[in-house]
Amino acid sequence: MIRGVLPDDVVAVTFDELGMSDAAALAAMYPVEVEQIGRAVESRRIEFAAARACAREAMSRLGVPAGPITRGGRGMPVWPPGVVGTLTHTGGLRAAALAPVDRVRSLGLDVEPHGPLSEGVLEAVSLPEEAAWVRAARGEDSAVHWDRLLFTAKEATYKAWYPLTRRWLGFADAHITLTPTDVDGATVSGVLISRILVDPRAVDGGPDLVEFRGRWAVRDGYVASAIVLRPAGGG
Repeated sequence: MIRGVLPDDVVAVTFDELGMSDAAALAAMYPVEVEQIGRAVESRRIEFAAARACAREAMSRLGVPAGPITRGGRGMPVWPPGVVGTLTHTGGLRAAALAPVDRVRSLGLDVEPHGPLSEGVLEAVSLPEEAAWVRAARGEDSAVHWDRLLFTAKEATYKAWYPLTRRWLGFADAHITLTPTDVDGATVSGVLISRILVDPRAVDGGPDLVEFRGRWAVRDGYVASAIVLRPAGGG
C-alpha cells in the first residue's frame, strides 16, 4: 500500500521485504545509533532498528553507501548527502522511503492502523473546520476512519516540513483537505492538500512552503499518507 501513495522515483522498503528478524535488525545498528536509542524500551529500539534497516536497503537500491542514520532535531533522521527520506513504524509495520535530492526536495510518510482515534483526540489534532469535515465524512462513508486519516496527513506534513525549516509545526498550523478519488476492492485512496498557515520560509534556499500535495490510501488494516515535495523546476 505504501508504494501506492508514492511516485515511482521514490524507493520504498518495508521490513517484511527484508526477511530479517527483529534481533538481526538490532544487531545491524551502528554504534552511534545504539548510543542514541540504547536506553529506550525494547519495542522502541526494535522500531528504530527495523526502520533503519529498511532505509539502508533503500539506500542500496539508490546506489548510496550504507551508513548510520542518526536522530537530529526533533528526532528527525539525518540522511547522507544526496538523498532525502522519511521513516514510519506502527503496529507491526516498519518502512522507509528515500529519493535522490535532484528529484525530491522533501518527503513525508506516515502509516497508522486503520482504526478510530481515541475520544477527544480529533479535537486535539485538528482545526475546527477539519473536525467538522471529519464528522460529516463519517456520515457519508463510515468504512473509512477519517479522523485517523487526517492524523496521518498531519504527521506526513510535519515530516516533510521540519527538514526544510528546522521549526516546529503544530497540528493547528496546517489545514488539510482530503479528497477520495479511487475505490478498488478493499482499497480506498485519494489526494491530500496541506495548506501551511504559519511562516512558510524554508532554510534550504528553495521556495516558501505554502502548500504540500500528496496521496493517501486505506488498505489491509492500515491508513497511509505521503507527501512528495519536488524541487523548484523539478518533475
